[in-house]
Amino acid sequence: MKGVHVIVPNTWTTRPEIPQDVAAIREVNLGAFPTPLEADLVEALRKDPAWLPELSIVAEDLGGVVAGYALLTRCHVDDAPALALGPCAVLPSHQRRGAGAAAIRAGLRAAEDLGENLVLVLGHPEYYPRFGFTPASAYGIRPAFEVPDEAMMVLVFDPALPVPSGTIRYPAPFGV
Repeated sequence: MKGVHVIVPNTWTTRPEIPQDVAAIREVNLGAFPTPLEADLVEALRKDPAWLPELSIVAEDLGGVVAGYALLTRCHVDDAPALALGPCAVLPSHQRRGAGAAAIRAGLRAAEDLGENLVLVLGHPEYYPRFGFTPASAYGIRPAFEVPDEAMMVLVFDPALPVPSGTIRYPAPFGV
């Protein structure tokens, strides 16, 4: 049926990127976005101290095609360490089938396994709450630039731990 998308569970294999994935990750980002900015950002972040290789996650379909991608890199809230989620991307031919969600969930699990407690995302307020993201302003966290309040979100893995407040400092390749 036209316009109906079926999400089939367990069709995605997720894992950290390997060197052989670099070109495919670039193609995913080039296909998902209207300009090469996000693809270029990923390449610049790979050379930055903010890069955490175990948090660059691909989602492969059953045929081994890298169809989805999610990246978490080191950022800070004032001086406290946090993670920034993004870019997240899916090949146009694979969109709305769960590849992006699978990559994001795998990245968030890996971040929590590494002992991280705070992930920030600037994104669609209709999409990211499904992963547990809530408005950053509730924690006194804000970017250094103007964005709609509902678009700047945080995920806190363990609310019993202290959550910093302050201004988000992104890695230099973000250019903000």
